[in-house]
Amino acid sequence: MDADDILPRRSYDPVAMLARQDLDPMSIEELGARIAALEAEIARVKAHRDRAGSHRSSAEALFRR
Repeated sequence: MDADDILPRRSYDPVAMLARQDLDPMSIEELGARIAALEAEIARVKAHRDRAGSHRSSAEALFRR
């Protein structure tokens, strides 16, 4: 049995909310700003992932000794 089966799903999922948002009322400029903001967020998440991976590798190397 997985934890997903036991624990309730989060009611607030920002990614799902972004995917459901209606884009029709947005102007070209607003869509461009949204794309830029999402690309910046992707870069931030990738940088955090890379730092976490580097930190984990360092910790594993330390405890292998």
